[in-house]
Amino acid sequence: MLALLVRHNDWVTAGSLADALGVTPRSIRSYATALNARAGGVVESGPQGYRAGSEAGAALRTAPASTTPRDRLHAVVRALLDDADGIDVYEFAESSFVSPATIESDLARVRGLLGGTELTLERSASRARLTGTEAATRRLLSRLVHDEMDDGAFDLLALRRTLGAGSVAPAAFGEFKEALVAELTGLGYFVNELGITDAVMHIAIAADRVSAGRGLEQTPVVPTPAQQSVAALIDRLATEHLGVRLGAGDLLHLAVLVLTRVVAPGAVDEARAPLDPEVEQVVREVVADAASEFLVDIVAPDFTLRLALHVQNLRARAREHAWSRNPLTKSLKATYPMIFEVAVYIASRLQARLGIPLPDDEIAYIAMHVGGQLERSRRGDRLLTATIVCPGYYELHDLLRSSVDRSLGQAIEVVEVTTRVDPDWAAIDTDLVLTTIDAPVGGDRIVRIQPFLTPADVEHVQAAAARIRRARRLARLRAELERYFDEAAFVRGIDGSGGEEGTIRELGGLLVAQGVIDEDYLHRAVERERLSSTAFTDALAVPHALGMTASRTAIAIGIADPPIVWGTGRVQVVAFAAFAEDDREAFQTVFEQFVEVFSERDSVQRIVRRGTDFSSFLDELVAVIDG
Repeated sequence: MLALLVRHNDWVTAGSLADALGVTPRSIRSYATALNARAGGVVESGPQGYRAGSEAGAALRTAPASTTPRDRLHAVVRALLDDADGIDVYEFAESSFVSPATIESDLARVRGLLGGTELTLERSASRARLTGTEAATRRLLSRLVHDEMDDGAFDLLALRRTLGAGSVAPAAFGEFKEALVAELTGLGYFVNELGITDAVMHIAIAADRVSAGRGLEQTPVVPTPAQQSVAALIDRLATEHLGVRLGAGDLLHLAVLVLTRVVAPGAVDEARAPLDPEVEQVVREVVADAASEFLVDIVAPDFTLRLALHVQNLRARAREHAWSRNPLTKSLKATYPMIFEVAVYIASRLQARLGIPLPDDEIAYIAMHVGGQLERSRRGDRLLTATIVCPGYYELHDLLRSSVDRSLGQAIEVVEVTTRVDPDWAAIDTDLVLTTIDAPVGGDRIVRIQPFLTPADVEHVQAAAARIRRARRLARLRAELERYFDEAAFVRGIDGSGGEEGTIRELGGLLVAQGVIDEDYLHRAVERERLSSTAFTDALAVPHALGMTASRTAIAIGIADPPIVWGTGRVQVVAFAAFAEDDREAFQTVFEQFVEVFSERDSVQRIVRRGTDFSSFLDELVAVIDG
């Protein structure tokens, strides 16, 4: 609950929190009381619900161990890893002050964590133990650290909680990371901060395991000169800052991880030398396909090269089973769903061509590349136009225009300045009117400002500009609503009992019955869901297939009250979307704006609570769009 409040950074109702966590509002009140009992200022409460207090971030980072089911689960895993003979369920339950049935339940959850690690949980009467290689053990520890960080930024305290109190102190790792980044920079590498932070996590795990006498065996692979150089650097810094002497097997493994998380600097031609021609060719073809499929401007030599270098590093990480974590994954998916969808498309093609499995965090890195290229190619005509109305007195209007350009030049473009006290208001056709006098007409586009622009004026203009942009975006969606929705493809009361695939088939089956899509589209929608969860917000999932092969564009709606599990979260609205080839240009508008509508908790609650049937759902959706 506290992590949700910190992430949301605003008031959230008890009902919304309860829906997100799958508990009752009464439980939310109990949680808030318990959090504030630890320290004051953790959670604030009021008529609007709850929000993170001034001490929330600190409380989240320093939460005491073994206070939650997740903490206990991690304690079980650590105990299993620390002793080759495993644990006795009854003894561990007694020492943890819980029942044996609770530990049995935790062991069932441990099995769920083992997927993809190559570890197995074995049972013999009351004893349980993990079997597998040291590399597999480290993959599990990496997964636990990521889980402990709870989708937030890298946190050395969370790392220490996962590895145990006996691991190296956070301060020592902080010094180690600073020294590593400085020396890599000195060697001529541009260090990717998100990537190198993840590499430091792997080094921390290696140091902890080596200290316990569990190092990696040396492999027959002959290291490259670059790997030898970085391995020697890690060896020296680990000895100096961490007091640990790593073996040859660990050093080579960690050198590979570090080198796949930094980018060699230099011009495009200089960077070509280490690039695998096969990777470059595949990336170029996949980027061209994505640009054509989604009508986005991403075909550029520099972008293709940067992405190809990233994919080559990704390929190396895949061989080591060492995926990079991205703390921005959730926010990228919720804020830029279209960009993330382009990244999923690229990832699916790379997986098919190069055989690289891609988890969500790695797809998010591709989304960052795509978003960066789209930002570079964005045209200036997205600026809103503005007219300044400022009755003349010496050069007052010129000073005001200069202030507006300086403070708001990236958001609006002043195309006209009128100094009349009685301008023809009806004739002013710009997006915004910034006036120092009262206007006889109202509306969102009229903003009253002072002759000498104040910070409050800047905020008011920015807010008005944001409202106008949002209204325009959603107006395009509103115009298409009746065409996309159908009462025969509306279900209230989906229960999610069949999991994501069951819900996809339930809603998609309604469109199959109407002849909008075929069974192949339904199968591809399930495959798309397996690539990356389509829960783009905390309340909305938009399952769909890659490829616009529907006979017409249509959306089947399912309302879940209470929420159902979807991916790693819970959703209340599932919108199964089918897109037609001739609506390719509308895809971006519909996709992004539909997700935007359901990104606001209050709007979701209004639609879910009041949309008891198709007619009322449509009415509430339109009301939310109209503001």
